[in-house]
Amino acid sequence: MSPETPEHGQGSEGRDDAPRDLRSVLVTSVLSLEPLDEDLFRGRHYWVPTTQRLFGGQIVGQALVAAAKSVSEDVHVHSLHCYFVRAGDPKVPVLYQVERTRTGASFSVRSVKAVQHGKPIFIFQASFQRTQPSPVQHQFSMPIVPPPEELPDYDSFIGQYLSDPNLQKKYRVGQNRIAAKEVPIEIKLVNPPSQNQLQKMEPKQMFWVRARGYIGEGDMKMHCCVAAYISDYAFLGTALLPHHRQHKVHFLVSLDHSMWFHAPFRADHWMLYECESPWAGGSRGLVHGRLWRQDGVLAVTCAQEGVIRAKPRVSQSKL
Repeated sequence: MSPETPEHGQGSEGRDDAPRDLRSVLVTSVLSLEPLDEDLFRGRHYWVPTTQRLFGGQIVGQALVAAAKSVSEDVHVHSLHCYFVRAGDPKVPVLYQVERTRTGASFSVRSVKAVQHGKPIFIFQASFQRTQPSPVQHQFSMPIVPPPEELPDYDSFIGQYLSDPNLQKKYRVGQNRIAAKEVPIEIKLVNPPSQNQLQKMEPKQMFWVRARGYIGEGDMKMHCCVAAYISDYAFLGTALLPHHRQHKVHFLVSLDHSMWFHAPFRADHWMLYECESPWAGGSRGLVHGRLWRQDGVLAVTCAQEGVIRAKPRVSQSKL
């Protein structure tokens, strides 16, 4: 990740003019770790989903915070790969143990183990790089979509969804009232699904997303940690979109998560999250994602596989 300052011109709703006392809760609370010893940290929980399992994005973000504290200021994360090996217990904090696997002239590798009750719940590796020039550059083109200023808030869509008992009973869009109110990020759906669309959706979705509150431009490492948190939100649910009508999901959990950081960005500015699921089978689903800056620069690429256990819905005609 380049250490240069992210561009300011990413959209008219940037946070450069936001009051500095309105700091993002992602920085002040969610991703704030308590140092216990050298390379040992304790993390606490901001919110717990109704599944009563810790939110995977929180664990990824906190692990990256811990890893970033062990490298010098002139190197930045360019990739991370991790596995969720046990469900997180929301009743106790998480301990993060950092191993300085390698510190090189250009690249450094850090390994992190997240522990609860004396057992690892999550293992993580991240690679950091010093800025280096590259004559070889290319990227895909950003999808053409309405800007976030022209789209309704996600909270209003959730309110409409929850107010329709028939829609709520038939379909599950992967969110809930608690999530809509408590997650410290803002979302605007590019194409909010209607009731008819929910019956036959492709495994693709796009939404604008940004951290609530102000983070600022000075700490690129923190913007990457916030993006790690954001990247897991509603991500695996992409694989469920074609199956809401035919199947009822009773177990959905992430197995692994990977990210590649390409260009500087502000996580408190709007970014387009383009998600798609190329495959599902064997009680698993695979999802790919791209986070685009509003000026069309590809900032982050993500991938995740998760467990999906579902049962066929009972047709009303058979009741």
